[in-house]
Amino acid sequence: MIQLRSVSFAYGEKQVLQGVSFSVDDGEAVAIMGPSGSGKSTILRLILGLENASDGEVIVDGHDIGKLRESKRRQIRKNIGMVFQEGALFDSLTVGENVGYYLLEHSKLKWEEIDQRACRMLGEVGLNCDEVIDLLPEQLSGGMRRRVAIGRALLSTDPTIMLYDEPTTGLDPRSTHNILGLIEQLHREKNLSTVVVTHQIADAIAIADRYVVIIDGHMVFDGSLDELRDSRDPKVLSFLAPFRASVTGVIESRLSDVVAQNESESPQEES
Repeated sequence: MIQLRSVSFAYGEKQVLQGVSFSVDDGEAVAIMGPSGSGKSTILRLILGLENASDGEVIVDGHDIGKLRESKRRQIRKNIGMVFQEGALFDSLTVGENVGYYLLEHSKLKWEEIDQRACRMLGEVGLNCDEVIDLLPEQLSGGMRRRVAIGRALLSTDPTIMLYDEPTTGLDPRSTHNILGLIEQLHREKNLSTVVVTHQIADAIAIADRYVVIIDGHMVFDGSLDELRDSRDPKVLSFLAPFRASVTGVIESRLSDVVAQNESESPQEES
């Protein structure tokens, strides 16, 4: 479980987050939404313990990560997979070296074993190992680079928590659809606690169980898709307004899917 309790954060005199509180249950998918510069990515850095809150607590797996020594933070990070904006692959390393990088640096495994594990992981994220393992990132499409980045995160930590920072930014619609499908598949099959930071409303609706909206460093919404659709909060309405036409159909489709799933899971009455 992840909990933010009245968390504030500032870079010098610039206040980035103010009194933010929400939680992510085990196996839950939460989308953190908001305009660019609203503090969304900073929340991921706080969860990872890369930054310390100015006030409040960031609880990860029962520990206030901001109060731990770096050695203990590293232990907690072993349960967290992080996919950075645009993948953040090492340009000078091959796909196989990128995916196996953590094992190369932190394990005593021979390269042949790391190579085999990297190859299996590439298959898990929907890439043909033989076709891509020796390529450089610049030789891949944007969608393929994101898949490699997800594979690296999964192989590095064998995580129970996955964090994604704007995972579809810059991708074409088909690649966006494929990456969202992969995130949802991994979340479901591995029962991962998943946190996705995005300003793409339709993306958030496609994969999340719950939605947090951050505007100017303040949390203005935390709730379900039904509650998001019906919110009358002026700040939420203002944020959603530019996307309203494009996401209304997505919302209704997602709600219909949820209803159908609940009905299929309900015990059937005996005739």
